[in-house]
Amino acid sequence: MKILIVSDTHGRDRYLEQVVEREAPFDMLIHCGDVEGREFFIEALAECPCYIVSGNNDYYSDLPGEMETLIGGKRAWITHGHYYGISMNNRRVVDEALRRGCDMVFCGHTHRPVIEEYGNLLLVNPGSLTYPRQEGRKPSYAVMAVTWDGKIQTELRYL
Repeated sequence: MKILIVSDTHGRDRYLEQVVEREAPFDMLIHCGDVEGREFFIEALAECPCYIVSGNNDYYSDLPGEMETLIGGKRAWITHGHYYGISMNNRRVVDEALRRGCDMVFCGHTHRPVIEEYGNLLLVNPGSLTYPRQEGRKPSYAVMAVTWDGKIQTELRYL
């Protein structure tokens, strides 16, 4: 199974379209918020199951604020992260994921890509395809591969 993980596209589709074309085919798309009204476009573009949460810029959205799902038999929590102080550090997001009994957490908001492990918890923030803030400011996303026996490999990729 191949999963495309993006965040903070802010209603701008150019780089998202490039990434979808580059990474296709994939089996699932996770968007960690700040789609700014483009959720239906993203679902049509991806042509696969999409898990999209609302971010702090998704005003008047019907998107859920966060959600949980299973990926490769592991519990995954998807959140934008702004309600958990993610701009300061990952501690509250990590604590909440552990409290929920999750094996992985996907978040956004910071526009800075990161993959970190906290014990048995995997944290993935794909950064932003539209307004990257890390050194070099390259648009970023993440790709996760889940093998048939449940092994997970995740990497950050850049345009």
